[in-house]
Amino acid sequence: MKALADALRDPASTASLDARGWTGLIAAARAEQLIGSLAFRLEGQAMPGAAARILADARASADQWRRSALWEAEMARRALAGLDVPVILMKGTAYAAAGMDAGVGRSIGDLDIMVPRRTLPAVEAALIAAGWEWVKPDPYDDAYYRDHMHELPPLIHRERDRMIDVHHTILPLTARVTPDAAAMVADSVLLDDGLRTFSPEDMILHGVAHLFADGDLAGGLRNLWDQDRLLRQLAEVPGFWDRLGERARLHGLSAHLALALRLARRLYATPVDAALAGRAGALDGWFARRLLARDGWGRSTHKFTQLAFYIRSHWLRMPPLMLARHLWTKWRKG
Repeated sequence: MKALADALRDPASTASLDARGWTGLIAAARAEQLIGSLAFRLEGQAMPGAAARILADARASADQWRRSALWEAEMARRALAGLDVPVILMKGTAYAAAGMDAGVGRSIGDLDIMVPRRTLPAVEAALIAAGWEWVKPDPYDDAYYRDHMHELPPLIHRERDRMIDVHHTILPLTARVTPDAAAMVADSVLLDDGLRTFSPEDMILHGVAHLFADGDLAGGLRNLWDQDRLLRQLAEVPGFWDRLGERARLHGLSAHLALALRLARRLYATPVDAALAGRAGALDGWFARRLLARDGWGRSTHKFTQLAFYIRSHWLRMPPLMLARHLWTKWRKG
């Protein structure tokens, strides 16, 4: 897995790969949903013919992902156009729509949007009227999403078979960290088509929150690559680091940002602000181990580490009593 991080950081590092090395690199990139990013990053590098063909196909697929994602965003815009509601694109679709470097080659799955919480009933009704329907019909799951999560239960379009996740903030309501969702909406950036993205600083901090304040770091190498691309592009803007630090404090994400900066520097040699990154923490190595938990063939490794981060993700999402009750209910339901 380290070979994948090395190849993204320094494409010239692939010059020493043999056939086995290329097989492992491509397998790891596919497993981490980084094959498109790798393909664009290595464009022009010398490589075996078979690898060149695979990566050419990956670039074509990434272009298709981008077109499909932007079309799905347009469909959501049309469905919600009559509501006078700010609709903020998130994650890969936002990077693509804003023309960010992080969008180059990025795999994009579901459409993620964020709207003010007070508008959720109207947004939900408009999407259902436009052809989306519920993925989770179970009453417990539906209530859990509505009462405790940062998003509505996922919806899928009955004709296009594409999912949309409608957020009203970026972390579960029960999480220990509570970012300022209203400030994220207020400071969002209007695009030419009427959709929005987060401000540059909030775009980074959303990724940071998703990485280190919510999930189990599955797919974390890709999300950290997003951070590298965003930071390298935005660091050229005067005053960026000061604004990023202020925004992290506002959202309660300063420690999480520091960890993201240190790991991006460690794995991708990302230029970061030393004051914001702070000194290496005792657990930095464990986070790196989780991010790199694949062998030379792209197969998952370090099962105990992965289990520990899975448990940590649930611990971060809700208080102990609520967690026990939730897990008991899910176990009973099978």
